[in-house]
Amino acid sequence: MTAARAAVEILKREGVSNAFGVPGAAINPFYAALKASGGVHHTLARHVEGASHMAEGYTRARPGNIGVCIGTSGPAGTDMITGLYSAIADSIPILCITGQAPTAVLHKEDFQAVDIASIAKPVTKAATTVLEAAQVPGVFQRAFHLMRTGRPGPVLIDLPIDVQLTEIEFDPDLYEPLPVYKPAATRKQIVRALELLNESERPLLVAGGGIINADASELLVEFAELTGVPVVPTLMGWGIIADDHELNAGMVGLQTSHRYGNANFLESDFVLGIGNRWANRHTGRLDVYTEGRKFVHVDIEPTQLGKIFAPDLGIASDAKAALELFVEVARELKAAGKLKDRSRWAASTQERRATLQRRTHFDNVPLKPQRVYEEMNRAFGPETRYVTTIGLSQIAGAQMLHVYRPRHWINCGQAGPLGWTIPAALGVATADPDGSVVALSGDYDFQFMLEELAVGAQHRIPYVHVLVNNSYLGLIRQAQRNFDIDFQVNLEFENLNSPELGVYGVDHVKVVEGLGCKAIRVTEPDRLLPAFEEAKKLAAEFRVPVVVEAILERVTNIAMSGTDIASVNEFEDIATEPSHAPTAIRPLAAS
Repeated sequence: MTAARAAVEILKREGVSNAFGVPGAAINPFYAALKASGGVHHTLARHVEGASHMAEGYTRARPGNIGVCIGTSGPAGTDMITGLYSAIADSIPILCITGQAPTAVLHKEDFQAVDIASIAKPVTKAATTVLEAAQVPGVFQRAFHLMRTGRPGPVLIDLPIDVQLTEIEFDPDLYEPLPVYKPAATRKQIVRALELLNESERPLLVAGGGIINADASELLVEFAELTGVPVVPTLMGWGIIADDHELNAGMVGLQTSHRYGNANFLESDFVLGIGNRWANRHTGRLDVYTEGRKFVHVDIEPTQLGKIFAPDLGIASDAKAALELFVEVARELKAAGKLKDRSRWAASTQERRATLQRRTHFDNVPLKPQRVYEEMNRAFGPETRYVTTIGLSQIAGAQMLHVYRPRHWINCGQAGPLGWTIPAALGVATADPDGSVVALSGDYDFQFMLEELAVGAQHRIPYVHVLVNNSYLGLIRQAQRNFDIDFQVNLEFENLNSPELGVYGVDHVKVVEGLGCKAIRVTEPDRLLPAFEEAKKLAAEFRVPVVVEAILERVTNIAMSGTDIASVNEFEDIATEPSHAPTAIRPLAAS
């Protein structure tokens, strides 16, 4: 069979059932093999970067998924670099397959020939241009092994067109995936970590995205319940422990944090971090973050240990392997009566949760964004998978929305490319076609790759997209306050074709409808909940993306700090009575 056909057969035997891409001359032999072989459903993207973000969303929706994105040569590969960067930054495995000019002319500046392997190397676990057709099976086998081994991440395989067309000897029935290697903690390491925890008075568990990658959320919750230790989920780990769990101590950080989460952390004296990176937007200034507390860090990648700061104990281990031992040893200690009673400490974290809240209920017109998230909490239940990338919309959403299950907050954490949300949501909805998928964007993120909505219309991929529109680059405008400027961040203009919008510029409803989807515009706070309910019905009826656009006040500053977790600026009035935060997990109590 051709090398291209062998590659497709390997995809299927590695568990691939869906791919996203854009065909072209240099990758057409691979597409011919896809068609002839069958078994891999392909979604045609409108932009190759969009295909890469769809692949990431698809991977992140289900344990074991690996999203595949495919493009022709040259600019298709360079378009997918942002997707590869996003994936490696958040430890997400995706496979990027690109076509390439014939091997004989790679050095002759042939049309759309570019050294994509060299370009992609810094943002992949491996990037290879295959020059010998007989090596194609081995390169694909190694790619899946690398994506799953150690810290997960993306791989790029570049296939010259003559290599794809060359016939090779390959028997798919003899193919077997390579065994996956993941480091595992030893019992001695886990015992020492629990000794350090037991010596403390006010311990916390920091639960990172590595726990979700390892499909170990239930183990983390079991360990927390055995020991009685409250849990701080990171942004990438949100959903590991349900927001309404009595041991959820809230998120910590400069931006995506809860008032009670930061307060709880600052009261702690010991932190056990599992599968987390100590990302700078979580820690803020390290002297504030680390002062007065000991740290144990468990990470699948040994070089992560000590990268940000030196822990008192570092353990190189897959999160699941470590948590299995943590649970085993904790059970033994509990049975022997050797675990401290943490009930008073845990209760104090919930007392802060019930007193340190942000206000969400405003009746202003134009809308305050806080009210949008309040009504989202009413409209979208625990089964909802939220998808978002960056901006004030994402930051405020993370402060005010509720997440109850792993893989139900799908957020591009480190890279944060604008435009990620729409294609990622399409990837998530492809992986979970009958689920409740809700995307969240500001107007600028939404406009970056809005052409991908046509993909949802063409392929009947339904989801609800909440668009909060203030016709501003809100996060950058807020950051520019430190420079006393408001420069090149204003998106307002009077649309000649939609004068009813005033200065809000782009008519998103017309654009969305022009792309074959449904859209609802909301200007009154009491219309938000009915609009969300209508959007769910429209998505179910027409099987297309449905956009709910909320017209916001032009300027809102969302709570955050530029330096440390002890000095978060609260720009709005805080909640002082239950009616100020009616959808909070804990009703507001008197402080």
